[in-house]
Amino acid sequence: MHRVRQRLVSDRTRLVNQIRGLLAEHGIAIARDNSRLRSALSKIVNGDDSGLSDLILELVRDAREELTELDRRITSYNRRLKHLFRTDEMRQSIGKIEGIGPATATALVAAVGDRTCFRNGREFAARLGLVPRQRSSGGKARLLGISKRGDRYIRTLKIHGARAVLGKAGGKQDTRSQWIGRMRERRNPNVVAVALANKNARIVWPILSRGEDYRPPQAVPGT
Repeated sequence: MHRVRQRLVSDRTRLVNQIRGLLAEHGIAIARDNSRLRSALSKIVNGDDSGLSDLILELVRDAREELTELDRRITSYNRRLKHLFRTDEMRQSIGKIEGIGPATATALVAAVGDRTCFRNGREFAARLGLVPRQRSSGGKARLLGISKRGDRYIRTLKIHGARAVLGKAGGKQDTRSQWIGRMRERRNPNVVAVALANKNARIVWPILSRGEDYRPPQAVPGT
């Protein structure tokens, strides 16, 4: 189910880029925002004076119909994944972690397979390509960028979820939000998002391997 949904999302992305390119060639520039693109397509199809020829208008109508169909199918798969999420306690426990929704939780459970393949959370995070590469010299270990090996789809879901958490962490007093705040003072937001995705993967591992319950971070006493 995730593979089919991923293909549909990729098809939609390619179609959106093609539509933008087609319109740009005829003097219509649209911001990289899918909602604005849909709004612009509606105006063009409904007779807005865009200055496009009949041939181009026909292509735009066909592309809009295809985009609408892709949206419908992706929404259908999202509903199915939410249903799977609600019917499994392990998925629901993983979904309680900030930055992990139904799509990511179901993908993680589906992707793990033989849980004995990983000895700990770090190995699991490495499987997703979220562990920094290292270069050692003179007894010192230097951390580089993430390896990007492993499951690209799940890694993308987790990093997008982590970015959403970063946007809501300001002003919160729990231990995780304070950790995010300290990280953001020293590192680029993209680096912090990857670090949080890595941290979440290590939290997920004991839930998957030992069936432990997730315990949300508590507020720091005295704050």
